[in-house]
Amino acid sequence: MKVMNMNIVVMVVIVGVGLWSVRGGAQQAPCYFIFGDSSADSGNNNNLWSYAKADYLPYGIDFLFGPTGRFSNGKTTVDIIAERLGFSSYIAPFSRASNTDIFSGVNYASAGAGISDETGQHLGSRTSFRGQVQNHIRTVSYMLNLLRDANRTEVYLKRCIYSIGIGSEDYLNNYFLTQLYRAGTQYPPDRFADLLAQQYAQFLRVLYNYGARKMVLFGVAPIGCSPYALAQNSPDGRTCVETLNSPIQLFNSRVRSMVDQLNTQLPNARLTYINVYGIFQDMISNPSSFGNYLSVVILLRSGVVEFSGFRVVNAGCCRVGRNSGRVTCLPLQQPCSNRNEVMYFDAYNPSEAANTIIGRRAFNAQSSSDAYPVDISTLNRS
Repeated sequence: MKVMNMNIVVMVVIVGVGLWSVRGGAQQAPCYFIFGDSSADSGNNNNLWSYAKADYLPYGIDFLFGPTGRFSNGKTTVDIIAERLGFSSYIAPFSRASNTDIFSGVNYASAGAGISDETGQHLGSRTSFRGQVQNHIRTVSYMLNLLRDANRTEVYLKRCIYSIGIGSEDYLNNYFLTQLYRAGTQYPPDRFADLLAQQYAQFLRVLYNYGARKMVLFGVAPIGCSPYALAQNSPDGRTCVETLNSPIQLFNSRVRSMVDQLNTQLPNARLTYINVYGIFQDMISNPSSFGNYLSVVILLRSGVVEFSGFRVVNAGCCRVGRNSGRVTCLPLQQPCSNRNEVMYFDAYNPSEAANTIIGRRAFNAQSSSDAYPVDISTLNRS
């Protein structure tokens, strides 16, 4: 985190939510803090010794600032939500955040990170959920030093939105990799889900103790439907792998239950759950229907292209192997040209088109099953 003159920074907080974004709407929340893995990483892994990096083309090929470390051709889900919240710029990654940035929020997400500290260790350096929470504690300490008022800091943080999308890597790069990790042979799926959920809840309580009240918990997507899983385990390259999806559903059900438990146990806590699994299933089952749902255009570097729905839901845009099932895109690889019609950009991470749908439905639920108990827009108004 970069350090700036303290006298300059204190002025930033006074403005608060009265700011107007470059997109023409009022900023709806004072700050947005982001925790997660490759689905939300915006550059925290760039300077780490890690195989889990996306700071090269074709990643970012359709993003305004090019390759930044985002595992997509363009925006991530949290970028879409930041736009919906009216922020004038995307939330800065912790690795580059300055003292002025932190009052708008910080993105702590790190590709390869999980709830378990050991998750993703074969990929090299990454910041686990524990490490991300510790980095947030440092951020709160900076805030307190700058504001010089504990009560004022507490009131400010209570109004912020906290986005937590964690758990995918604990399956993809831990539980399902039995040749490298013991968890898959040591624990049955229900027990592993219990252990993850217990650790998850402990970290959420720490965030609560440091001011978090409005927390958005993103469920894990159906890993068994990703191009990576289809390439490895699907007989026809299209049928989702149930042996991978079933453990994910067990974990998601526990995260959803955790929302009720913590909302009851923690005074003034307002946690909500986003059913990412269900939104993915909807896109896979009804791919052509999403052109009408979005009814917007996606800006690509080549111009303005109408989004008419997904035509490819079982292969990545970076064509490597069966179902384009290599985990990440190769440097300078030429991706597919119809990126607005492809659900996955690489073998695991969604395209900007898919991220747009997930972000919009998380913010304004299209179905009663998209969010529980409320969507982000309702949470933010509470």
